[in-house]
Amino acid sequence: MDHRRLIDANAYRWNLAKLSRSFEAIARRLVAAKVRYQSVAIRTGVPWAVIAVIHERESSQSWSRSLAQGDPWDRVSVHVPAGRGPFSSWEEAAIDALVNCAPHAARWRDWTVGGALTLLEQYNGLGYARRGLPSPYVWAGTDQYRAGKYVRDGVYDPQAIDRQPGCAGLLKAMMEIDPTISFAKGKEETEPPPVAGAPAPSRASIRHPAKGSIGALFAALVKRVFSVR
Repeated sequence: MDHRRLIDANAYRWNLAKLSRSFEAIARRLVAAKVRYQSVAIRTGVPWAVIAVIHERESSQSWSRSLAQGDPWDRVSVHVPAGRGPFSSWEEAAIDALVNCAPHAARWRDWTVGGALTLLEQYNGLGYARRGLPSPYVWAGTDQYRAGKYVRDGVYDPQAIDRQPGCAGLLKAMMEIDPTISFAKGKEETEPPPVAGAPAPSRASIRHPAKGSIGALFAALVKRVFSVR
């Protein structure tokens, strides 16, 4: 999988995406728990808002369920990743999920919007990307997703619809509530495009000397001489 292309594709979709249903109530609930998510963010380097939307997707924000796969964190997990736990708290289970379990979110370094969405997509698996499709884990509830879902491991149903809120829509709704949520600037965002219609500056040459240079003065003198003749 070409991660660079997927990052660019997710950034492009983010700029186009519009919510197709309301995310406000869930977004407010997630933002209200910001302090708990921040305690995990400090120990893992994963942005708190990313942790929040994973929590919603994996367990509908249940504090009795693990961030890794939605199993109870106070016993050994049985779903993938299996064999994790038991843990002493939701926070300890969340740190284990982000540090020790695939896709090892604590090692991820691209926290541009495209990078964050790609990490979230990897959290659920890249089966949709391999099909050239938007992942409902990320895009459900926006106009970037209509239908198609893996209903169980390795089984894709093109007619199934993911009814859970996708991570991108949740993040957009959360950013409306909490303006401090932001992403790192990508290269394309930090390099301003040239002004539309402005001609590219040309290099100075003998025929086109730089303005104010000796060459320009000499060219003006020659022009006056020949115009007098």
